[in-house]
Amino acid sequence: MILAGGLARRMGGGDKALRPLAGRPLLAHVADRLAPQVRALALSANSDPARFAAFGLPVLADPVAGALGPLAGLAAGWIWAAGLAPPAALVATVAVDTPFLPEDLVARLAQALAAAPEAEVAVAASAGRVHPVAALHRIGDVAALVAGLSDGSLRRVMSWIDGRRPVIVDFPALPCDPFENLNTEADLARAEARIRAAADGGLPLGQGNGSPSEARTSGTCQSPGDGL
Repeated sequence: MILAGGLARRMGGGDKALRPLAGRPLLAHVADRLAPQVRALALSANSDPARFAAFGLPVLADPVAGALGPLAGLAAGWIWAAGLAPPAALVATVAVDTPFLPEDLVARLAQALAAAPEAEVAVAASAGRVHPVAALHRIGDVAALVAGLSDGSLRRVMSWIDGRRPVIVDFPALPCDPFENLNTEADLARAEARIRAAADGGLPLGQGNGSPSEARTSGTCQSPGDGL
């Protein structure tokens, strides 16, 4: 699931998912990265779903009003995933402003979860930083999550994850950090320069399964199975 429910204040507001990067919306880059890794893909967003119709994705609104952040998007994803046929056991989440995601992200997170049956979530890390939005979750108690969001007891993503016995999976951050967030116009400009350089035979776009870099930030990888 791609989380795109933020307000993009540092970009002047609006739908960050639709901001252009190298001639394509940010959402297109991230969807290209994530789609080959999962069984089904959805978008968590609170604006008009018609704005995303061209992408052909289910658009999930938060089940709790107030733009409460990634945990509200995760709750929407759990509800959606439980209604699939067959229901999903796992939900992967990534941010819409991370177009250089590893092509083996979900596979490595799933491997870590399988090796740690007590863990309820596997979380990506790079360059000494944990990235709580880049994660693979075992579906938990949706009602409890929604209740915590509604009464204000749940707000901080990492604090909540710490209570789910997380396993941390480290990814290389060279030649670039694959979890770099694009929060400003300057970030977008740097990312576009990186894509253009890769198209011209310069630096690779990110870490993955070793396939050649392309001008698009997308790539291919093996599906890990039941992650969503």
